[in-house]
Amino acid sequence: MDVSANALTAWISAFMLAFARIGAMLSVSPVFGSGLTPVRIRLVLGLLLTWIVQPFVQGAPTVEPFGLAGVIVLAQQVLIGLAMGLVLQIGFSALTVGGQVMANSMGLGFASVVDPQNGVQVPLLGEFYWLLGALLFFGFGGHLVVVELLAKSFHTLPVSNSGMTGDTLWALVSWSGLMFDEGLRIALPVLSIVLLTNLAFGVATRAAPQLNIFSVGFSVTLLLGFVALLFSLGHLPPVFDGVLGSCFQVLGMLVHR
Repeated sequence: MDVSANALTAWISAFMLAFARIGAMLSVSPVFGSGLTPVRIRLVLGLLLTWIVQPFVQGAPTVEPFGLAGVIVLAQQVLIGLAMGLVLQIGFSALTVGGQVMANSMGLGFASVVDPQNGVQVPLLGEFYWLLGALLFFGFGGHLVVVELLAKSFHTLPVSNSGMTGDTLWALVSWSGLMFDEGLRIALPVLSIVLLTNLAFGVATRAAPQLNIFSVGFSVTLLLGFVALLFSLGHLPPVFDGVLGSCFQVLGMLVHR
């Protein structure tokens, strides 16, 4: 079978540009971009996804990989992939924020672990909620939806010199407030119980000033916080399902011109 040099160059160019978008998304997306995932696994997964979506990459410009035009197109694909991965990262960050708020209100702010996703120390509850979110993400089939949107993005936002508009990027920045809104919503049951507990101790201190509030307040607040946390875990799946739905909606908006 004879293969011309132009056809081979066009295939390599399309594969490289598609891999740039997919690899950028995997590098910043949760779970896949985590420090717990070896670089080799991410590389193999990126190459496999690129090979799968290769038939959807139609009309890709044939450019010199190291030329100016090739660098511009490559930068556009990296920007698209980073934006898609950032959307998922914001959704998962809502869980971490909610866990941090609960831990600080319960008095567990000192119990910190190193977050392998971001390489910083976070309260233990924040990492616990992040791991629950990862399990729910795969349980809901979120990874399949991400692959589907990624494949469709090469139709709705094909590989070309033009990429996402400034309005689209600004809409992404405005939407990032979801991380704090949903994080507070997740932490609200525990925050309410802790607030009521502190109010009760405040009334008790005024009624009996001789009561040493610091000797019993911490233990009671911690205990009631764990009880509220136990009962609020059942509401986490529907809340996180709504967060993922919002993430997928924004992903669909990003890949449409």
